[in-house]
Amino acid sequence: MTAQNSPVPVVMVFSGNDPSGGAGVQADIEALISHGCHTTPVITTLTIQDTQDVIGYTPLDGALIAEQARAVLEDIPVSVFKLGLLTSTEAVEAIHAILDDYPEIPVVTDPVLATGGGTLLADEDVIDAVNELLLPQTTVLTPNSNEARLLAPEADSLGACAMALLDKGAEFVLLTGTHENTPSVVNSLYSNRRLIETFTWDRLEGEFHGSGCTLASSIAGLLAQGMEPFSAIHEAQEYTWQSLAEGYRIGMGQKLPNRLFWAREEQE
Repeated sequence: MTAQNSPVPVVMVFSGNDPSGGAGVQADIEALISHGCHTTPVITTLTIQDTQDVIGYTPLDGALIAEQARAVLEDIPVSVFKLGLLTSTEAVEAIHAILDDYPEIPVVTDPVLATGGGTLLADEDVIDAVNELLLPQTTVLTPNSNEARLLAPEADSLGACAMALLDKGAEFVLLTGTHENTPSVVNSLYSNRRLIETFTWDRLEGEFHGSGCTLASSIAGLLAQGMEPFSAIHEAQEYTWQSLAEGYRIGMGQKLPNRLFWAREEQE
C-alpha cells in the first residue's frame, strides 16, 4: 500500500513531549486529527514545562529517534513529515538520514529554537545543522520572525532573512509576524526568490502556547490530504487563527489553542 492510496493520510511528526499539552506532540496530534489525518509521533525531546515556560529538557539519543521512525516507516505509508523541536545535532543528523531515504515525501519544518518565554532551545551547533542538513530537504519552513533572525543572522531585514532561507534550500518560507510590534499580524510567504503573498490577521489579545506547532501541523495535514502548498498554507492559517480565537487559559501562563473548536461547533 502506498501513501497515496492509504485510507487515512498519515503524517509522521518529530516533536518534543510537552507535559502541559499545549505544544509539541499533543498539538501536532490535535491539529492533524482536525484535518482528518493519522499521526505517527516520534519523540525527539522530553521537556519539563508549563504554560509559562520551559524549565528543562532532555534530548533523546539520535539512534533512538531513528529507530522509532524506521520501525513505523517499514510498516505504515507516510504522506508527509513534520519536524518540530530538535535540541541536539544528533537528532538533526538522524532525521536528515531518514529524509534522505524518503526524498519523495514532503517536509514541513517548524524551527522551534526558543520558547515564548524567551528560553533558547537550540545552540549554535543545532542551528547550523538545521541550516545545512534540513533546510535543503524542507518543502515548507514556518519560522516566526525571531526564529528567522536566528537562522539567518547575516540578513539585515526580515525579507532578507526569508531570501536567505530560500537560498539555504527551503522551497517555501512562511514567515509569521506574531512577535512583531504591529497592529495586525502579518504573515509573509516567499518562494522562487520572491515574496508570493502576505496574509493579514487580526491580532488576538494575550499570548498563546503552541500556535507554531498548530500552524505547521495544519500545513502538513492539508498537504497529506493532497492540497498544493499555497492552498494548504492559506487554509492552515485560517484554522490556526480560529483555534487561537477560541483558545482558553487553564494554567497561570499563556492561553492554549482550542484545536478541536470544530467539534463543539458540530455539537451546537
